[in-house]
Amino acid sequence: MALKSFIEVGPDSHFPIQNLPFGIFKPEPTSPPRPGVAIGDYVLDLSTISVSGLFDGPFLSGSDCFLQPNLNKFLALGRPAWKEARATVQNLLSADEGKLRDNPNLREKSLVPMSKVEMLLPIAIGDYTDFFSSMHHARNCGIMFRGPENAINPNWFQLPIAYHGRSSSIVVSGTDIIRPRGQGHPNGNSPPYFGPSRKLDFELEMAAVVGPGNELGKPVDVNEAGDHIFGLVLMNDWSARDIQAWEYVPLGPFLGKSFGTTISPWIVTLDALEPFACDAPKQDPQPLPYLAEKISKNYDISLEVQIKPAGQEDSCVVTRSNFNHLYWTVTQQLAHHTINGCNLRPGDLLGTGTISGPEPESYGCLLELTWNGQKSLSLNGTTRKFLEDGDEVVFSGCSKGDGYKVGFGTCSGKILPSP
Repeated sequence: MALKSFIEVGPDSHFPIQNLPFGIFKPEPTSPPRPGVAIGDYVLDLSTISVSGLFDGPFLSGSDCFLQPNLNKFLALGRPAWKEARATVQNLLSADEGKLRDNPNLREKSLVPMSKVEMLLPIAIGDYTDFFSSMHHARNCGIMFRGPENAINPNWFQLPIAYHGRSSSIVVSGTDIIRPRGQGHPNGNSPPYFGPSRKLDFELEMAAVVGPGNELGKPVDVNEAGDHIFGLVLMNDWSARDIQAWEYVPLGPFLGKSFGTTISPWIVTLDALEPFACDAPKQDPQPLPYLAEKISKNYDISLEVQIKPAGQEDSCVVTRSNFNHLYWTVTQQLAHHTINGCNLRPGDLLGTGTISGPEPESYGCLLELTWNGQKSLSLNGTTRKFLEDGDEVVFSGCSKGDGYKVGFGTCSGKILPSP
């Protein structure tokens, strides 16, 4: 019999009892931040559950990890503690268990309507790395800028390419993004353009949230890397394509990326995603031994991007993609990140890079969808080549089970004009 909660959860909800994603919220504007789990249209306050002594297993009994303003202390405890927390919460919320269901006082204190809460960044992000792991995205960008003969550099098929991002400008879904200013390519003999970005773009990504890290100088084995990943979030790594194109040779992305990155507030655990695991693409050539996985898997997560143009009420779907299009897996990304001895820490964020599929309608950014502005997208009677002030971009993602969905909610941001 399918697992069921005593809380009514509709079939289209992203947050059934099979999911139970973790986040940080404030039930009132003056409340201190605290950890919670999403269930249907409610947030379960884990600080209340903890104080009530209901986390009584060997890993969490006596722990104050759910009395913190972020999830980092919980992430550091590792997979046994994560599994124990998930099993405890799943049991408390199940239709067959009365500890919470039959205790009206505890129910009132611990279950907060989602419509009333303020969601915050779920983790304190010490470091953020952005990978470049979609072959379709890499090929499209290469064709655009280098031509089809040299679309993907040979090293791309040997290692997961990445750059170090800016963690200070990562914001939670719903935060406005101010259009960045910077330099763009000069025309002829004139000096470089300087001013508000003319090619502002979204990037459809997801990101892995690191749990236990590794000691400096001690790499993580690729076959154990899954134990160092707590879960995934949706991520929009906003990009100023004109600033990026002028600055990225020879050292890569800088101001074209560091002005803002948006993540969804709920972290969906790898345990919740396990029923949707699927084979990763065949890698050719064979990766070097330190990247060769005994089981190489992705997850079947349907992804969608909508744009609500400035001044309009209705949004328009501009792309549909899937997490399973990634060539390099998140476990390979983590193992590669540490192979030189680099130490990851709880709460670090590893972005996948833009997730594009093979078809034009599955491209993961406007750079690809408009082929760098050579054609326009039609949106509810208006057109776009890149984002305009007032446009709102909304990502969503979910995996579809038998009669339920395991989803991430939304990841949204609206563009404000340069000051």
